[in-house]
Amino acid sequence: MATKVGVIGAGGMLQYHAAGFKQAGAEIIAVADLAPGAAQKAAAKWGIKHSYESVEGMLTAHPELDAISVIVPNKFHASLAIKCLEAGKHVFCEKPPALSAPEVLEIIAAAKKSGKHVMFNFNNRARPESQAMMKYVEQGQVGKVNSAQAKWIRRTGIPGFGGWFTTKELSGGGPLIDLLHMVDLAMYFMGYPEPAHVLGQTFNDFIEDKSFKGPWGIPDRVGGVTDVENAAHGFVTFKTGQVLTLQVSWAEMIKREEVSVVFQGTKAGGKVERLFGIDGLDNTAIDTCELYVQENGNSVNRSIVTPACEDMGRIASAANFIEAIEGRAKPLNTPEQAYRLMQVIDAIYASAKTGKPVSL
Repeated sequence: MATKVGVIGAGGMLQYHAAGFKQAGAEIIAVADLAPGAAQKAAAKWGIKHSYESVEGMLTAHPELDAISVIVPNKFHASLAIKCLEAGKHVFCEKPPALSAPEVLEIIAAAKKSGKHVMFNFNNRARPESQAMMKYVEQGQVGKVNSAQAKWIRRTGIPGFGGWFTTKELSGGGPLIDLLHMVDLAMYFMGYPEPAHVLGQTFNDFIEDKSFKGPWGIPDRVGGVTDVENAAHGFVTFKTGQVLTLQVSWAEMIKREEVSVVFQGTKAGGKVERLFGIDGLDNTAIDTCELYVQENGNSVNRSIVTPACEDMGRIASAANFIEAIEGRAKPLNTPEQAYRLMQVIDAIYASAKTGKPVSL
């Protein structure tokens, strides 16, 4: 029998969740969204039978739901994930996992109590390039990853002004918490070590400059709040001795958008990269996956050829959730990893505020 899924949130990411769930053989039963008419419109567009304007209405009407997908502003990730876990549902939640590491611990506690799975949409792990590289890591061909550099940097990528993305109370922050994918991917390749010390800085020079707005057509909200950073840089040491540098931005004086993890191991180095022709538009991007080794006294750079994946693993990530809760696949991420990731994010914000390193 097909896994039955309900969706909370009728925004743009629904298209990828829906495609992934269907690819894995699940059935989307209902969608709920507080905005009047949003759920009904999404249901009609994606062939979902039932729509609701409250989460409670959907959960009450459909006790048969096995799993819930959470696609809402960041502030509500933890509370809705916990509500659904307490209702006995598996949960697939958009990134970031929550507003903070302590909130992730609350989610973990609810998942353990309910006996249900909770996973997060760290979709860049599901990219063909990432999975190809991870095989080299798991097979021991890279050795220990001593160091890594994580980047998701944009020149013109502010997602509108005055909306929830730029309102810290709703989002938790700017690009640091929004574009945390490469930090996650780097830590994934590194074996998700426990962070020890974090030093970070944030910048807000361009956060109100509309010439740095992204291309997605997100409307500005007149009178709304814009109080987050436009860029963040950081350095992390781990209890294993490994180190990570990171750079994330919506608006920064660079040539073009770059999404990458570069790492240096004891046997090989590597790079997973996406370079954009136009900031924010996946159909203008070029993907690269490379491995760097020394063989017979020669420097050898290998290009790893993988299938094209314009959606950056979003569909495959959602499909993995269904396959994982059904026992057909290993989950691509765990809530314990999400906790360590949010420890790093929290610490960078704390370090930027105090001007001092943070010890964890």
